[in-house]
Amino acid sequence: MSIIYVLIPIAILFVCFAVAAFFWAVRSRQYDDLDREGYSILFDEKDPKNKP
Repeated sequence: MSIIYVLIPIAILFVCFAVAAFFWAVRSRQYDDLDREGYSILFDEKDPKNKP
């Protein structure tokens, strides 16, 4: 039963860290454009019109 006194504060710290990380990601605009990175792997970096 005494292990609960250790696990509950540890769980609360993990939740606080996860919430802080989520709000940091939202504040630093990590979730603004989710589609661009997904499409970037489908297309080449170079423009085919400018082939040397």
